[in-house]
Amino acid sequence: MTSSHSGWRDFLAQQGAQFDAESADVTGFGATALAPQSLESFMSPLTSLGLITATGEDAASFLHGQLTNDVQQLDGSAARLAGYCSPKGRLLATFLMWRDEQAIWLQLPRSLQPAIQKRLQMFVMRAKAKLADASDERAILGLVGPATTNALAEWFPVLPAAPYGKIDNSHGTLIRLADAAGSARYQWIAAVDTLTAAWPKLTQHLTPTASLAWRLSEIRAGVPGIVQATQEQFVPQMINFELIGGVNFKKGCYPGQEIVARSQYLGKLKRRTMLATIASAGVRAGQEVFAAADPGQPCGMVVNAEALDADHALALVEMKLAAAEDAVHLGAADGPALHFHTLPYELADPQ
Repeated sequence: MTSSHSGWRDFLAQQGAQFDAESADVTGFGATALAPQSLESFMSPLTSLGLITATGEDAASFLHGQLTNDVQQLDGSAARLAGYCSPKGRLLATFLMWRDEQAIWLQLPRSLQPAIQKRLQMFVMRAKAKLADASDERAILGLVGPATTNALAEWFPVLPAAPYGKIDNSHGTLIRLADAAGSARYQWIAAVDTLTAAWPKLTQHLTPTASLAWRLSEIRAGVPGIVQATQEQFVPQMINFELIGGVNFKKGCYPGQEIVARSQYLGKLKRRTMLATIASAGVRAGQEVFAAADPGQPCGMVVNAEALDADHALALVEMKLAAAEDAVHLGAADGPALHFHTLPYELADPQ
């Protein structure tokens, strides 16, 4: 661990942050165990996210041939979602992707970063592109809610007007993400010194809280993320990835592209990802769900889940659409029940 990342963690610890020893996740701040869903405006250090940079004159064309989204046309004013598939069209990773004057950046869980970077590196071949682990070069802060406008005004007087808009200046990179429950969400990616200097003023507007609060906002926004337990489980459409801008069907080839295209154009999709509350706090990505009408085999899988309170979790669950009309349970046909909610976007069928 470099001094930059440990410097950010040390600073957060001085502010009262507690960390999960395994994931490096921020699990809370001080004695204030505020339930994340009770906070209208908050900020979460996203210490369990990693960064890969791609540099060199062929960096964009190389990544364009590897990922589900258009990298060639990515400019400095926007960020995009992108997936990395196996040759069978199954997602190995999902990224938030952007570029600045120095590099193209790929953000993903730290737990996936080394293996994904190594796999991408295998295909660089003769391309003039260099991949590097930049996880410790920048700190990442998630900011949510109406108070973010005033909180960020000193460093970003004008905020990105729409989701996936992006602003770069001497204070770092600010990206607006998909809204959650009507609240704007941003990530500020910057040097550790910048965020530590900004922290006291930010806390005048925003309550520091666990990374869990940010991940709950991702789930509410209907934005899935691949984790270790779900690698190679889903083609992009199964997690609604093309509906939220993560797939470009007009771009050229990438690993698994034929299967992803076939899924799009061969009739009606039978599986999608739904938003659900589950009557259990200990829900994990990769757990299977079962329909009461067909208890012998799973009808789907948890994509992402986080505890809402001591008895409930909020989850994105990939499953057969037909099964959602029936009673669905976690782990077994008599397990904790799922209660479905409306996603913030339409579950459209492929054209």
